[in-house]
Amino acid sequence: QVQLAESGGGLVQAGDSLRLSCAASRRLLRDFAMGWFRQAPGKEREFVAGIIWTGGGTRYADSVKGRFTISKDNALNTAYLQMNSLKPEDTGVYYCAAGRLVLSELGSATNYDYLGQGTQVTVSS
Repeated sequence: QVQLAESGGGLVQAGDSLRLSCAASRRLLRDFAMGWFRQAPGKEREFVAGIIWTGGGTRYADSVKGRFTISKDNALNTAYLQMNSLKPEDTGVYYCAAGRLVLSELGSATNYDYLGQGTQVTVSS
């Protein structure tokens, strides 16, 4: 079992930056991956970014490419989401997820085994 704890959300203005963190409760195995999803009010949860724990391969949603960067610190069992040039449409609850999956599976929430409680990100115009 893996517990995930997100942090770093908040209220910012358009154009600002935020860095989210997701700490896992234990060391992740070599075949694990972590991902970030978000859900805006009245909308379905959508994929934002994902990273393979061993090797570091990444995938991004088209809407965040060039603005968001996912990274990890294996020693700390922590993944990060650096969000730059934030827009009001980036507003939502951001969730991190973890599971045993490969690069091609990162984009679908159903492929993950564990999900965090979420952290709110609000971007004002």
